[in-house]
Amino acid sequence: MTALTLSTAAASGLRADAIVVGVAKGAKGPVVAPGAEAVDKAYDGALAGILETLGASGGEGEVTKLPAPTGFKAPVVVAVGLGAVPENDDTFSAEALRRAAGAAARALAGAKKAVFALPITDAADAGVLAEGAALGAYAFDAYKENGKDAKNGKAPLAEVTLLGGKPRDAAYKAALARATAVTEELNRARDLINTPPNDLYPEAFAAVATAAGKEHGIKVQVLDEKALAKGGYGGILGVGAGSAAAPRLVKLSYTSPKATKHLAFVGKGITYDSGGISLKPAGHNETMKCDMSGAAAVFAAVVSAARLGLEVNVTGWLALAENMPSGSATRPGDVLRMYSGKTVEVLNTDAEGRLVLADALWKASEEKPDAIVDVATLTGAMVLALGNRTFGVMANDDAFRTAIVEAAEEVGEESWPMPLPEHLRKGMDSPTADIANMGERMGGGLVAGLFLKEFVGEGITWAHLDIAGPAFNESGPFGYTPKGGTGSAVRTLVRLAELTASGDLG
Repeated sequence: MTALTLSTAAASGLRADAIVVGVAKGAKGPVVAPGAEAVDKAYDGALAGILETLGASGGEGEVTKLPAPTGFKAPVVVAVGLGAVPENDDTFSAEALRRAAGAAARALAGAKKAVFALPITDAADAGVLAEGAALGAYAFDAYKENGKDAKNGKAPLAEVTLLGGKPRDAAYKAALARATAVTEELNRARDLINTPPNDLYPEAFAAVATAAGKEHGIKVQVLDEKALAKGGYGGILGVGAGSAAAPRLVKLSYTSPKATKHLAFVGKGITYDSGGISLKPAGHNETMKCDMSGAAAVFAAVVSAARLGLEVNVTGWLALAENMPSGSATRPGDVLRMYSGKTVEVLNTDAEGRLVLADALWKASEEKPDAIVDVATLTGAMVLALGNRTFGVMANDDAFRTAIVEAAEEVGEESWPMPLPEHLRKGMDSPTADIANMGERMGGGLVAGLFLKEFVGEGITWAHLDIAGPAFNESGPFGYTPKGGTGSAVRTLVRLAELTASGDLG
């Protein structure tokens, strides 16, 4: 994990592999961003012109390297694009800073230390820059020789010093501590998502959660296949029936003695999804190790809440199973009796996420939390609707849905409010069971949300985050987002917990 520090020293006197400065896209060419004044002065005020000569425009994520000025202990200056110059002398947005820091950190893979002379006007800016740097430097190298990326042979950037951050100021120290805790847990979620399914199966995931609970004072309860059978968790057991790796339901409980509110987060944790008997075709199953991204997000959020000492009780439920075809697998046409007692006709075994979530949602509802939020890579329909970078938000309360979308925007995650049209519920009527796990094909993401709504306890505020699009990035990295597992929804869940703790949500 990249170490994060603050400094008010002069850029020229700091020993580092590189000095990172910001450059914005102006009407007449690149403009050097605040924070880099001393560096620009060392170039006799000609840094913008030099960058333009080198082809830099200041566009978002653009990275340009050049020799450092005479007298600097760092040998290289790295100019990273912040996008358009803010209008009316406004400051750069938090997300622009976060993305620039991420792009710079990724470009400096192999370096031991970099000094970031990017715009910092307050502690909040320092926090988002720290987030961007730590997330952008991430690399999954557990299966690489010597812990290095085989393509470029470079380890992630080891240390980032934020220039202009006040190391003795309480607000700055708090911002850095928050960024460190959240990014470390988010990057752990990324590691889990990227781990091959032969190594991350339900029991293995449960073991990771148990170890984290011991480390951070979180109570962890694991229901194995025998406990699940005794308790009547037909959804989780039905999905896991075809696999040699038995399912688990994991409960993580973080409690604060000062808490007056209780949040429950529920995560879909399909450690590998073949589709089951309704087998996915070739080309659609190679990345299905990521189908536990929702559970990874919930796990990371609960641990983050504990590390931050938030004054809110947070319970995380990880519904873990592997969906495989075999002679013991659930068949299309089978009827499962869920933990709630309701029966479900399984029309498609590849609509399995909603089955494990249904059991976990009903179990979470028994504790009467103030709100439940589930997170899942649930439907391809949501990807078709919103693309690869935006998750959909559905809820049984419009104000709560709005609050989640606003929280996501605040922390830099793209989301969009989606409806739950009641007329789509009829498509899930079954002549055999209480409900079918499939409905109308059009609006499939909304149908899945309506199915989950059936398993939320009466009177409980609930929201569903379908992160199927942004959970796993199959294209090239951008900003602070790597290729592979992204940790989507972690920061949104943490922000919801913070807002609840402060009394600003519900």
